[in-house]
Amino acid sequence: MKEKQRNSSEKTESSLKSTTNRIEKCCQNNNNTSILLVLAVCVGLTAINIYEIRRIDTNRQVIVQESAPKITQPTCPSNDIENNRPIYWVYGRNVDSGYLKHVFLVLERLGYQRGTNNSNWDLLWAHDYPFRTLYSQLNNLKSHQKVNHFPGCGYITNKVDLSTSGVKNMPLAFKLPQDKEKLLDYVNENPDKLFVQKSNAHRGIKIEPIKTLDLNSNETFIQEYVDKPFLVDGYKFDIGVYTIITSIKPLRLYIYYGDVLFRYCPVKYYPFDPENLDKYVVGDDYLPTWEVPSLKKLYDEFGYSMKDSFDAYVRMQGKNPKTIWEQINDSIMEICLKKEKQISNILERFKSKSHNFFEMVRFDFVIDEDLNVYVMEANMSPNLSSAHYPPNQLLYEQVIFNLMGLVGLANRVRKPSLATRNRPEEMMQTADKNLVVYPEECVSKKCNEDCLSPNCDLCLPCLTSNQRNILVNAYREYVNRGDCKRIFPPSLNSSETDLSTKLASLSEENQWLYRWFYGKCLLDDAWC
Repeated sequence: MKEKQRNSSEKTESSLKSTTNRIEKCCQNNNNTSILLVLAVCVGLTAINIYEIRRIDTNRQVIVQESAPKITQPTCPSNDIENNRPIYWVYGRNVDSGYLKHVFLVLERLGYQRGTNNSNWDLLWAHDYPFRTLYSQLNNLKSHQKVNHFPGCGYITNKVDLSTSGVKNMPLAFKLPQDKEKLLDYVNENPDKLFVQKSNAHRGIKIEPIKTLDLNSNETFIQEYVDKPFLVDGYKFDIGVYTIITSIKPLRLYIYYGDVLFRYCPVKYYPFDPENLDKYVVGDDYLPTWEVPSLKKLYDEFGYSMKDSFDAYVRMQGKNPKTIWEQINDSIMEICLKKEKQISNILERFKSKSHNFFEMVRFDFVIDEDLNVYVMEANMSPNLSSAHYPPNQLLYEQVIFNLMGLVGLANRVRKPSLATRNRPEEMMQTADKNLVVYPEECVSKKCNEDCLSPNCDLCLPCLTSNQRNILVNAYREYVNRGDCKRIFPPSLNSSETDLSTKLASLSEENQWLYRWFYGKCLLDDAWC
């Protein structure tokens, strides 16, 4: 190839020399006509030669390019969204500053990609309450879209409302300024009681005499202080339990049971000094489990969870930790049942259905020396950042991972979106045979005649489309619950024959779902 190129170049140079000689000879001739004719011929030949040179040079470049290794230039797609991965987007302030790092990591490990509000998204992860500013968009969600808050969840997480709602295991509280007189009467009757003033901001908590507190302050409350706390190595602590609401009307309620968050005060409680907040208020710089002497070995060397390490310590003190967790479960269940109707009333303003939303809050508790449990607060969008305490990374990522599995955001079936693709695929995951209960009743004459008799309303022909969807979601939560434990409907006993007492105080929807879980328990003890 190179030889042909060299020969072509030599021919071109020879042609140019020949043309030049002819021009010189023409210039020596005095015949003007001949000169003009020769010049015309020369110009034509020169043009042909120039064209030939350029053609040869072009061919040479093509040959060089074809013989060289190919280099593909990077191309920029029109957007960053891939068609084969589900999409999430994030709502909140400074969402890329790091406090949602573990949420992003878990979602990416599950195959999600981050999009925007304008994407055809599957999940909205809102750190801030989204329903005021995004009402129009969240009012009519597609069936597969999910949002990590329920409209009206503030009825649970508003500290003033929760503390003054009369919940059994809540320290007595008085809302200001309307309960001022009740507070003063209670103080007069109980002069030895200690009190703290709190607000929704929940900052600046300090034990003070009643006479120094502002009893006319709006959006605050005065709460009785829980003295004589149970201590670990002399340190007071609180317990954070991650709680997940997957449905309202009917209510389905879970806690993450794989571990709980223990936070210890950095200074020992006794001798007690109300001026030293580090003795009784858990702040940002709390003492972690792995620095508490009696727990360090269990947690660090033997790999026990915070909860298991604490339970072992309680047993070593001759006490039964089971009583603590039973009270905690009962308290969470009571609060959510008490607030369910208020949340449902807000939810009814939305065209979107209950299954479009889920809620994870962290309930915080303290316990006294007799192992009595007291609810302190419920945190919407609880802290999931391990920036301050790196060892908490495992806890947060396991909480998020189990949450995603429970609510159907970590499907075992790989698909580009949470949207339904076809009925066979859906039936493969949850068929009618997975939903049916009470076979003896359903084939009886009474159930064949109508759906009004007890338990006939759970027979397959009697289920509405919405009821079937509720049971499909309940079944999938059971299958995908991981380390999440259902606390409502509560655990059941297959030998129990009379449910009337347990059902009496529940709404019609909750009674119906309770009976379905009991029916599953009768068929399979694993559901009990």
